[in-house]
Amino acid sequence: MICANNIALAYGKQVLFKDVNIMFKPGNCYGLIGANGAGKSTFLKILAREIEPDAGDISVGPKERIAVLRQDHFAFDTHGVLDTVIMGHKKLYAVMAEREALYAKPDFSNEDGLRSGELEIEFEEMNGYDAESEAAVLLKNLGIAEPLHTRKMKELEGGEKVRVLLAQALFGNPDVLLLDEPTNNLDIHSIAWLEDFLYRFKNTVIVVSHDRHFMNQVCTHIADIDFNKIAVYAGNYDFWYQASQLNLKQKQADNKKITDRANELKTFIQRFSSNASKSKQATSRKKLLEKLTIEDMPVSSRNYPFIRFTPERPCGNIILEVEGLSKTIDGEKILDNVSFTVNKNDKIAFMGNNSLAKTTLFQIIAGEMKPDTGSYRWGTTISHSYFPKEHQGYFNQNLNLIEWLLQFAPPKEGESFARTFLGRMLFSGEEALKTTDVLSGGEKVRCMLSRMMLARSNVLILDEPTNHLDLESITALNNSLIDFPEVVLFTSHDHEFVNTLVNRVIELTPAGIIDRLMRFDEYVASTEVAKTRELMVKKAA
Repeated sequence: MICANNIALAYGKQVLFKDVNIMFKPGNCYGLIGANGAGKSTFLKILAREIEPDAGDISVGPKERIAVLRQDHFAFDTHGVLDTVIMGHKKLYAVMAEREALYAKPDFSNEDGLRSGELEIEFEEMNGYDAESEAAVLLKNLGIAEPLHTRKMKELEGGEKVRVLLAQALFGNPDVLLLDEPTNNLDIHSIAWLEDFLYRFKNTVIVVSHDRHFMNQVCTHIADIDFNKIAVYAGNYDFWYQASQLNLKQKQADNKKITDRANELKTFIQRFSSNASKSKQATSRKKLLEKLTIEDMPVSSRNYPFIRFTPERPCGNIILEVEGLSKTIDGEKILDNVSFTVNKNDKIAFMGNNSLAKTTLFQIIAGEMKPDTGSYRWGTTISHSYFPKEHQGYFNQNLNLIEWLLQFAPPKEGESFARTFLGRMLFSGEEALKTTDVLSGGEKVRCMLSRMMLARSNVLILDEPTNHLDLESITALNNSLIDFPEVVLFTSHDHEFVNTLVNRVIELTPAGIIDRLMRFDEYVASTEVAKTRELMVKKAA
């Protein structure tokens, strides 16, 4: 159990938390949600005692251990992979280190013998003899192959380091587990394993994630940061979202009724206050009017951008034909003889473990890279817009957002148009004068989506568009693409986003593609697809 007592924190004039009191109980998994900038990661750091609040304190049960998913991917570069995982249990690792140092001494004394006996008892109580095997199992389940277990952390790729640090947080059955975006860099199989792990976990979990499917699978409660407070609701993310929308509509409806009734009373009073025969009734209505109160509805920190893709014309019969595309980068074959045809009304998720293969394919069909061999052909009615995963090149100019947006707007449009458009994308007032060099990752994504909306294309190509977005923006983008009447080609690690959008899945494997007309959940559960994938893996080997 972990409790926050009267927590307050502000950075200058920006108040993040004020008099926050909350208790997180064992056996529950709490999804911590809130708009970008609401303080989700900051609150996790307060719980982990990495940040001191301006007021209040954090308390945990006696002898309870807190484990945190570390965000510094270079902090353990000098350590071995297995050691890094075991270091998640600081006390156990300290006992292991002292124990090994004692046994390595050439002049082992009687005092050393006594101390080693004490250490052996502690070591056994903390299940130390199984530590390396437990760490290895965690690593394997998170997609870290056994040959990497004996490497130094500095030898691993960035995504591999993230998985090791997640194993570190999960190691040793901590009493309180704090996870900030734990599904980043995990494939669907590792995410499924983590969901099952957390579902069976008996202690306290507090998690921040933009993956709605993951939150729905693991969360028993939602802790909502809004109005500088944190309110806890029972249920998963979907239950919270539906309940909060219903509650908001109910408050708005109640307030409208009160406003309408107040207007009726005011009209009657104005009309009959000077009429002697009606004066008593007018006075009575004045008293009723004084009793009517409209509940204040504070402005929430949670905002949804207005995202709508409107094609200038519908697609014709020929959309895209890809024939025998191959591409080698730095001596590695990334694409090998890839062929497929895109049809009308297709919404295709491109899957596969090699993210570079998906990005390379998108770059080729978007005209930003040439294939080594093969060809592709767009239909004559097609106009396409591309959202690249790496889009920093679009923001290198020293422009404010109005100037930036007008690069992509129709020639006749000016500042008024840009301000209106940017306001709907949550850049209102002075925000529209921000320069592109100070934008956050989520703000850049909203800008890139604005650029695509202005293009009015009938085919959208999106490479990981949900990266850096908050849940509100992901929901808005998800709904807009569901409503889009033409063709969408995309890749994403967001399970809910993929499953609610696709009608076709193309998986890129080293031995070719798997192409199926089905929903994503059907694809993942399909034994026929699994057998096909297994055969292709053997073929590639």
